Amino acid sequence: MTARLLNIQQGSNFRELGGYRTQDGHQVKYHKILRSGNLANLSDADLDYLTNYGVIKSIDFRSPQEVKDAPDRLTTKMSYHFDPVFRIDETESTRDQDSFYKKLSQTPGIGHRQMLSAYHNLITDTHPQKAYHQFFELLLTNTQDNQAVLFHCTAGKDRTGIGAYLFLRALGVDRKTAEQDYLLTNTVIKDEVAQMIADLPSDNPNLVDSVFSFQSVKMDYLAQAQSEIRELAGDIDHYLETVLDLSTTDLADLKKIYLQA
Repeated sequence: MTARLLNIQQGSNFRELGGYRTQDGHQVKYHKILRSGNLANLSDADLDYLTNYGVIKSIDFRSPQEVKDAPDRLTTKMSYHFDPVFRIDETESTRDQDSFYKKLSQTPGIGHRQMLSAYHNLITDTHPQKAYHQFFELLLTNTQDNQAVLFHCTAGKDRTGIGAYLFLRALGVDRKTAEQDYLLTNTVIKDEVAQMIADLPSDNPNLVDSVFSFQSVKMDYLAQAQSEIRELAGDIDHYLETVLDLSTTDLADLKKIYLQA
């Protein structure tokens, strides 16, 4: 994990996607693409770190309200690209806490069900589909050596997790490896989630279970997305081509940019 986790002090879940192997023996380049949580609280030292790492572009998957509440903190060397996956945050990364906790306390399993619904929508709704198409279009502009693009949402786990999964699979990384990258979030943010659970105003089991469901990633969630991909397109390759509208040339260029020869 330490090889993937970046040394960012005032941010969460900043990870390197380089080093993964494709099924045909290539390797994803290092210092080329990063995934993360929000960038609103980055320190000057964090920004220096990312600048030295080569980051020149931030792709923001968050909703308009999330961006308004906590805008990215960037340097003048970094370009910003607003690419909202949802019009409103369906993963409950932001919400009115008191009323939210009351609803969770009263309804068993609501967190898990809502996350499954969000992952269904991530794959099947036209708005996320267009956002992920735009994500790939932006990735295809990252052609210069020693430059990296960073993509993120608020927690860097759901909208970002699906973005990373689609990206790795598009490069030819096998499904199991892409799944492991998705699930790595739980290891990275384990202490943060434990503190959130400890800080809850009640030990109501419905509340604890649902907050954990919202704050973690689960194979159930990714399996929901995978099921929707199969239902819509048969497999991941056809989904990328027919639903996300990526051409054969787009996918070939993506591999040229992000894979070592």
